[in-house]
This record gives sequence, structure tokens and C-alpha cells, in this order.
Amino acid sequence: MTGSDLIKTVEAALSNPGAATSDFDLNPNVVLPETRVLRDAAVLVALMPTDDGARLILTKRSSALKHHPGQIAFPGGKRDGDETLATAALREAEEEIGLDRKQVRLIGTLSPHETVTSFQVTPHVGVIDGPFDPVAELGEVAEIFTVPLVHVLNPDNYAIEGRRWRGQRRLYFVVPYGPYYIWGATARMLRSLADQVRL
Repeated sequence: MTGSDLIKTVEAALSNPGAATSDFDLNPNVVLPETRVLRDAAVLVALMPTDDGARLILTKRSSALKHHPGQIAFPGGKRDGDETLATAALREAEEEIGLDRKQVRLIGTLSPHETVTSFQVTPHVGVIDGPFDPVAELGEVAEIFTVPLVHVLNPDNYAIEGRRWRGQRRLYFVVPYGPYYIWGATARMLRSLADQVRL
């Protein structure tokens, strides 16, 4: 399947809304307070068509960051002021990986994802038109890399692992790729994409 065909398949799948997800999906024993307040955020699931398929852009966060140091993440962040979530995703990608927002064609969104840090993150899926030479934002992004889209669309590449968090064992999805340990919210959102597309 060519990159263009694969992306068309993804775009068609995104026309059907999926279920909302959270970092607590695999932990039904966690009781969340009904009065909790979630802050809006957005990420960009940036896809690049290639001759042999398509690739997904991810970042490795700087180890010097206060929150989630060294973790694998999409470019993205919290919404500023009254900007739209799509604008937030594109702005953050511009800042973090040097991606000109004019190069991105948005093709859909995944359902919101609630994180353990009280964000409601909306993933925006976009296609990069033309050549792109990534530039990492100093101090925040340690590395920018790509993963074959078919890798993260294959449910067989996912596993469930766990670690202790706030005194309890917490389970989460992982979808490793080479030296990259993709886990937590990023892996959960990618699993949601895989579930929607179902190649």
C-alpha cells in the first residue's frame, strides 16, 4: 500500500468517531472525582507519505524538563487563551519541531484523551505536504524521529505493562519501536488510532 493510499484509509476511518480514552482505561479500580477539572490540550499526529508507506513523527522530550522528562510524545501542548485546539496543535508543532503550519493538511481528530495530569488532550491528525526538515526546540525536545505508520496501526505490536504509581500498580499500553519505548498516553492514543483504522 502506498503512502497516499494508507493515509486515505486513515482519513476515511477518522470520519467515524471513536470512543474517548484515558490513562485509566486499563485500571478500572481507579475512582476519578466527578468534580475534577480538566485543562484543554492538543497534539499533532503528523504523517509523512513515503514511497513505501507513511511515517509518523514523534519526539523524545528533554531529560531536563520538570514534567515527563525523556518520554516519547507527540508535538503538542495546552491551549492558549481562546485559540482553537487545532491551532494549538499546529502552533506547538511549529515551536517544538519547526513544522510550518502551512505545510499541514488536517484530516481528522481522535476522540479526547484524559491524562493522569488532568489534561483533556485532543489528537489532530495531519498530513505534511512537501519536504520537511525538522528542527528541535532547544531545552524541550531532545530528539525528533519517525516510526512507520503501519507499525503503530498493528495491534499486535502493542503490549500492556505496569509500574507502581501513587502507591498502586498502574497498567498502560506500550508500543516499542527500535530503541524507543513508546508508552503511556502517547501509546494509548496511538492504540485508539489503530483500533479505528483496523487495517
